[in-house]
Amino acid sequence: MKHLWLLMALVGAVAAPSWAQDAIYRCGNEYTNTKPDARSSKGCKLVEDGNVTVVQGTAVPKSSTPKPNADSVSKMPRVDTAQQKARDSDMRRILQEELNNAQARLEELKREYKNGEPDKLGPETRNYQKYLDRVAELKASLARTESDIAGIRREIDRLPAAARPQ
Repeated sequence: MKHLWLLMALVGAVAAPSWAQDAIYRCGNEYTNTKPDARSSKGCKLVEDGNVTVVQGTAVPKSSTPKPNADSVSKMPRVDTAQQKARDSDMRRILQEELNNAQARLEELKREYKNGEPDKLGPETRNYQKYLDRVAELKASLARTESDIAGIRREIDRLPAAARPQ
């Protein structure tokens, strides 16, 4: 009797997955097991011997804070124009200082780079790979500094016209 129950439990365990899965259809990037969905959309194909695992996504928690609408945004305190102009001029001054520093760094890198042929330092005379590595680092620093300068110029161009020099 024990063997019969054990045999039935084993057969049930093996057969259960086949009972649980119906035919699965792939429609583009979507998988479905309902025939009307598969028939209505073109390009659906039956997945043969496909074990598809369905993972339920986590629900996005509802926030307790309300989202601001246009009315609440208009009720926020505004900065007076004199204070905003002062902020803009400070921002322009800071950006101009950064631009000057970046341009000085670029000139220094260009002098050191010497158009792709910088001077060899002490250990680089014996080890050419060190020299090539330093040249590659200099080239990357040049490109990065030029990119920084372009970004600072874009930021300066975004400033209001009143903050720009006349």
